[in-house]
This record gives sequence, structure tokens and C-alpha cells, in this order.
Amino acid sequence: MTKIIVAPVKTKKRKSLLISGLLLLILLLLAYANHFDNGFHFDDSHTIQENLAIRNLSNIPEFFTNADLFSTSPTHRGLRPLVTTTLAIDYSLAGGLNPVVFQWSTFLWHIGLCIMVFFMYRQLIRKAIRPDWAPFIALAGAGWFGLHTVVAETINYMISRSDVLSTFFIVASFLTYITYPQKRKYGVYILLAAAGVFAKETVPVLPILLFFYILLFEKEISLYDALRKPNIGKVVNSIRMLLPLVAVVAAVQLYTLSKITQVSTSHGMSNPLGYSWLTQTYVWFHYFRSFFLPFDLSADTDLGVISNPLDFRILIGVLFVIALVITIFKTSRRPATRPVAFGLIWFAASLLPTSLVPFAEVMNDHRMYFAFVGLTLSVVTALSLFVTKRKSVFLRHKNYRYLVAGFLLIILANAFGVYKRNQVWDNEESLWKDVTEKSPKNGRGWMNYGLTLMAKGDYKQAVVLFNKAKEFNSGYNLLYINLGIAYGGLREHSKAVENFTTALVLAPNDDESYSYFARYYLEQNKFEDAKNLAEKALAINSRSYISYKVLMGACQALGMWDKLKQTAAIVLQLSPGDPGALQYLQAARQRKAIIPPPKNITDAVSVINYINISLEQYNAGKYEECIRTCEQVLSIAPDNADAYNNICAAYNMLKKWDKAREACQKALQLNPKHPNAPANLKWAIDQKR
Repeated sequence: MTKIIVAPVKTKKRKSLLISGLLLLILLLLAYANHFDNGFHFDDSHTIQENLAIRNLSNIPEFFTNADLFSTSPTHRGLRPLVTTTLAIDYSLAGGLNPVVFQWSTFLWHIGLCIMVFFMYRQLIRKAIRPDWAPFIALAGAGWFGLHTVVAETINYMISRSDVLSTFFIVASFLTYITYPQKRKYGVYILLAAAGVFAKETVPVLPILLFFYILLFEKEISLYDALRKPNIGKVVNSIRMLLPLVAVVAAVQLYTLSKITQVSTSHGMSNPLGYSWLTQTYVWFHYFRSFFLPFDLSADTDLGVISNPLDFRILIGVLFVIALVITIFKTSRRPATRPVAFGLIWFAASLLPTSLVPFAEVMNDHRMYFAFVGLTLSVVTALSLFVTKRKSVFLRHKNYRYLVAGFLLIILANAFGVYKRNQVWDNEESLWKDVTEKSPKNGRGWMNYGLTLMAKGDYKQAVVLFNKAKEFNSGYNLLYINLGIAYGGLREHSKAVENFTTALVLAPNDDESYSYFARYYLEQNKFEDAKNLAEKALAINSRSYISYKVLMGACQALGMWDKLKQTAAIVLQLSPGDPGALQYLQAARQRKAIIPPPKNITDAVSVINYINISLEQYNAGKYEECIRTCEQVLSIAPDNADAYNNICAAYNMLKKWDKAREACQKALQLNPKHPNAPANLKWAIDQKR
């Protein structure tokens, strides 16, 4: 008898699932292919670029105890050691502030999260829909989440890695809890949650999510029935099951919050509570709408608290929240629709931390990252139930092809949206230009757009944009600091001093008001004034790198060798191997000026910005432009070893080996321990041979 061997259906489905997953991964890589060399933006400056703490891996243990190491800005301090640790590792791997390494790091965490989201969706959806369909629906949901256009706002913004990491550990904890119920006694899910607390203050939402999971899926109780007398015991038991998790998360969160000594000025609780809550109803509607229509994304929105309760936006928001609650209750009734209810609960619960507290920033698009994990589950489940009910229609005449084509169109449209948002986040100028177009009433947006023009030496137009910013934010001290810098660049010194002084009046406890004024005086060879202001800045913020640089320059000019030696030693303790501090230390020991006084530092708002631009040009294959940019750096900071190293690398790519060798030798003279120059020099010498 001849045996007929038929390939198992399960094997075919697994193969199809694997191929589909690989295709989605390839699409994810293609969508983000143009983002890996995107630079640092906004809060990245004080948390990454100027943060000396991340430049030394030996600081990692202290990241878990000292909130000052998270940021150089005293008003942005917080204990998020998991974030700071990963940034320090990236800095070490990159050998400096190479954005490619930082971007890849965040992206890999995102991929890991998407994989876990797939398994989480599969666990939840198979409770409502045919088990053999669940993996494909889960994969579609994970792919949609991973490629959603809105997610690009979080992936591109490096310090928003906190959102990625906290969401990663929340999902990891949740998935562990629901997948291995027999092993809950070992508390692995609790440890994962505790790790997430060290990334961001959103993990306390996890017990809420698990409570509703237990209620809906394990106790199989609808929200209508939860408060009925026969089910009160089950509800209480559900709460009791989560008490160990609540205790640990609360303890760790209280520990991290206890380390914060000063509330952020940008995130501070400064809005009226009632109006803030009303405004959040509209914000929730905006977030929900953005899932389906992600067209008006902005890196820095201009929405403020809506103080008129009859404003149409408030009416829309209140109606939306009411509809959301009703939908959650209705969909919790049947097992088939409970994933829809749970996804909406996830969406709402994830927004609670930034909604209940009246933050100054009413809305941020990167806050949708965590929320969309739940909303995607609701949408794909609802769509799947819709298709399942009309299965005969879709199977007739192979109409399912239109269904597949529709889904692919959604995925491709989002991938294209990601690609376009990556272009917006490419550099400071493109980002803040987009903000001024999307959020024209945002004074900070106009100011930061002006900064990009000032970085190119266009002080006149920068002043125009700074004055535009004053129309919306006249009390912002940083705005007057930048006006002072711009007027200094225009040689209008009386106006420069006037604006620096205004910044001091507006924010007498902000170190930047003193440090940039000090830098200006150093440029004007007013060394005593520069020293005094730099010391005042350091009295407020003992980790201000710019203040130390000004103080060292002023001490050298004044011949204060003991003070210079002491200051250089402090800088080297904060940033071992810092080339500038090493040179100043040598000057102090020789009691002889080595580094010339700065001239025209205002020709660049930040040397770091120019270095990053040169890296972007190098990665884009624009080697001659990279060299010209680095030459601009050297005209401002002739002791910058990174500039010489980048020139060397660019000349190597142009096969101009002699010029490459010369540049790298200068880089190593300035910084014998430069992480990249030795390899670039060896390449130039080997190729010349």
C-alpha cells in the first residue's frame, strides 16, 4: 500500500508566520534606514551631549543613587539610572558622541519590544478568536505598532529612550505574568517591573493593567458584574494577588522620587488642576485620532491648558472619554471582545501619569508610544472580529485578497510616514522648522529654530526669530541668553549685556544664565567678570561643563595657576582624559599660558553641534563638506581633537593619505588617548604604503 505523506498544516502556518515576520522586520529596517545618523535634539543636550557622567563607565553604580548624574541641568534632574547606564554604554561603544550608536541602541530595544508585543497579543487574542488565526493577527498587530508613524517620534528622540525602556519592561513583566502563571511565586515579573521603574515613572500603571487582566481573562468577570455582590470576593482576591507587585513598585518608585531635589521647570506642575484635567480629555482624543490619522505630528506642540470649559475641544474631549468608558464596559461583556476592552483600558491607564499631574507640557507626541501598545491590540482585535463575522463574504471570489491588500496599504503608509518623520528629525534645522510650521504658537520652537540659524552664523535672522519667540514666551530666560549670544555675534555689545542681564533677573537660580554670560565676558577679554560669573554658575550647578571651561580660561588669563590646577583636576575627575583640561593642567604646572584666549566663540553656539554636523556629513558621504565644517570648529576651538580626527577620516575616504595622516597626528597630539584617531592614522599609513 502506498502511503501519501501530507505536510502538516501547522508546519505550513508556522513557516508562513516566520516568513511574514521576517518581511515585517525587513520593512521596519527599511523604514528606519534613514534615521540612524540623525543627531541629538532638545533635552539630549543636557542629558547626553554635555553630560560628563555618561563618559565614564565607572559612574554606573552612582547612577542608581545620584539624581544629579542624569542631567547637567539642575531643573531636569531625576533618577533614571537604567537610561543613563545604557547611554554610558553607548558612549563607550561609540568612542564619543557618535549618534549612529545611540540610535541603533534605541532601535534594538524597540525591536525587542515588538517581539514581546507579538507574544503578548497572541496570548490575549487566542482567548477570543480561533487559536490558529491568533498568531497572524498578533503578528499584524505587532507589525502595525512597530511601524506606526507616531512611534518615530519616540525612536528618533534619543532621551525618549526612557519611554522605550519603561514600556519594554512593563510588557516583559506583563508577558511573564500571563504566560507562566504557575511560576508567579518566584517573582520574576516583579523584578522586571522594578527594573522598569529605573527607566521612567510609568511602571505604577502595571498593577492596574494586571488587575483588569485577571478580572477579564482569569476570573472571566465583565466590568458590569465586577461590583455585584457575588463577585466582590473575586475582585478583592485579584487585588490581593497583586499586593507584592504593588509594594515593590511603590517602594522603588518612592526611592527614585526621593532623590529628586528640584522639580523640572519644563515639566513642573504649574497648571490649574481642573482646567488641566479638562484639557487632557481633548489630548486623549488627539492621541486616539493620531493612531488613524498621524498627519500633524510635532516634536514640540503649542497646545496649552484650555481655560474655557465650553471650548469645542473640551466638548469633543469629554464626549470622547465618555464614549471610551462606555465602549470598555460594553466590550468587556463577551469573551470575544474582551481583548478590545483590555486594549482600551491599557490606552487609558498608560496616559494617567501625565494626565492626572498638571504638567506644564500639556501634550507630547512621544507619550503615545506606551499607549499605542494597548490601542493597537484593540484595533486589530476589533478588525479581526469584523472579518470573522463576515468570513463567507471575504472568502467568496477570493475577496480576502482585498483584505490583505488593505492591511499592506496601512502598513506601507505608516512605514512611509516613519521615513518622512525621520527626515524631519534629521537635524536641528529641519526639526525646528517643522515645529514652527506645525506649532506656530510655540515660543520655544521659534527660539530653537533661531538657534539653528545662529549656529550657521546668521545672527541677524536669528534675532528676528528670537523676537518672534518673545511674542509667545516673554518670560523664558534661555530666550534672552540666546539673544545675548546673537547680539554678541553682531558686535552689538550693549544689547548683548542687556539681554544677558535680563536672563539673570528672570532666572537668578539658573546656572545657564550665569555660565553663558560668563562665556561672553571671556570672549571680550573681561576675565575677572568671566571668572566671577562662572563661579556663581558652579555654585548652582557643580557639573556645568561650560562653566568649568570658562573658569579655566579666565584663570589662565589672570595667571591664577593654583586655581587653574584645582579646576582642571575637578574636570578630569568628572571627565577623565578631557583634552582641554589636560592642557590647562599643563599650563598650571608650567605657570605659562598654553591655550590662547577664545575668540569669536559666538560664531558657533556649540562646538558639539558642529562636530555632530560633520559626522552627519561624513555618514552621508559628503567628505569635503565634513572637512569644511571641522575647519570651522578649529577656527573656534583650535584644540579640538575630534575635529582633527573627523578631518582625518574624511581625507581617508577621499584617499588623500598624507593629509589624513597629518590631521590624525594633530588629533593625537591634542588627545593621546583619542578612541578613534589611532585606527584612522593606521589606515592612512597602511594605504599610503
